[in-house]
Amino acid sequence: MKKVTQVLLSGALVLGMLPFTGNANAAAPSFKDVPASHWAKASIDAAVSKGYFKGYSDGTFKPGATVTRAEFAALLSRVSKATPELEQANVFRDLTGHWSEAEVNRAVSLGFLKASDYPNGFKPSTALTREEMAKWLSSGLAAQNEDFKQALKDTDTANTLVPVAEFYKGGLKKAAYPYVSVVLGTGLMAGYPDGTFGPGKTTTRAEAAVILSRYQQVQESKADSYRDLNEMREVGLTGTNLTSATPYVFLKSEDGVISSFDRIVGKTVKFRNNLGTLTPHRMIVTDAKSKTDIGNLYGKMFIDESYGFMNHDYYDVFMEVTVTPSGDNLRNLIFHQEIANIFTTVSNFNSGKVKTFGITNLPIKEYVNSGFFKKEVPRTFWMKFLLKRSTEGSSNETWKSFSIDKNTSTSFSLPLR
Repeated sequence: MKKVTQVLLSGALVLGMLPFTGNANAAAPSFKDVPASHWAKASIDAAVSKGYFKGYSDGTFKPGATVTRAEFAALLSRVSKATPELEQANVFRDLTGHWSEAEVNRAVSLGFLKASDYPNGFKPSTALTREEMAKWLSSGLAAQNEDFKQALKDTDTANTLVPVAEFYKGGLKKAAYPYVSVVLGTGLMAGYPDGTFGPGKTTTRAEAAVILSRYQQVQESKADSYRDLNEMREVGLTGTNLTSATPYVFLKSEDGVISSFDRIVGKTVKFRNNLGTLTPHRMIVTDAKSKTDIGNLYGKMFIDESYGFMNHDYYDVFMEVTVTPSGDNLRNLIFHQEIANIFTTVSNFNSGKVKTFGITNLPIKEYVNSGFFKKEVPRTFWMKFLLKRSTEGSSNETWKSFSIDKNTSTSFSLPLR
């Protein structure tokens, strides 16, 4: 067994104090605070055996200890298989002589982080936030892979729906959408059981070991090999994940125009009799075969055990729209009829995820007389409809009943094949 080098600072051994001298074939020591039942034991053992992590002099690993900027930068510089085009030196003045200086410089050289993000110094002992971690991981992938680089671009994920509670409840910066999308979409990082991502939270040594294990695999993959990331990219580009989540594709007309959902995203159409307007924003397909067997991240944003009836022959699909009533009397018969006409094949819904993710849904209660709609007040909400899982026999009729036509206020067909 390789002897573990230990260095003390203020009474404790600090991760990564020495330059990386790991041996990929070394056996991991047994830590008294990482029992066989520990959820991260396999990842911790693997990371230690490869020399990425070191233990403490008292025979512990301290899996719950917080990871700092310097520590995680050092870890990334060790786990990356990329070769920097240019080795950076003296990147941060406050790292001169610091144990992590060379490895932080290497992490910068590998594209994990930018000096410009830390104009007031790197502050190596600062606890790394999950938002920083997401940015570093995603940036490192993008630096060595063009497809990941494209996934981070504004055109792909800057306007996507990020399946975390902070998207609607607040707390996730728009600038972080691409980075969080990449780490969620590849499985590098995951949200918490309460639906949050926790961008301002810190990460433990055990969590970092698991993430390193995942990064080793993801860095050898292509971005388009991850279904959830493909779906988030498609939503960012077109407003829907339809073609990445199902066998459906949009048809082309004879003149080569694709009748895709992005043709109506943001297009405001009028109800008849000047009763108001409707603007579609997103259409999300959830792949759930049951309330517990959910195949995509977007499904976990809408469906849980308290969700209503499910037909396993159909995808549950959710559309986000804004309705602005303009009629003088929202309770009159004409408004009832117009709402019923637009929502012929869509329905209201409810689940525990509505509260978890801060979703505004077309409520289960009666939505015309309840006060949900108010004159000249825009109301943005999600509503539900169904799409056959089998594409056999599918036709434009699948869509005509709910789609919108900007010219006639009846239907704007979204033909599929």
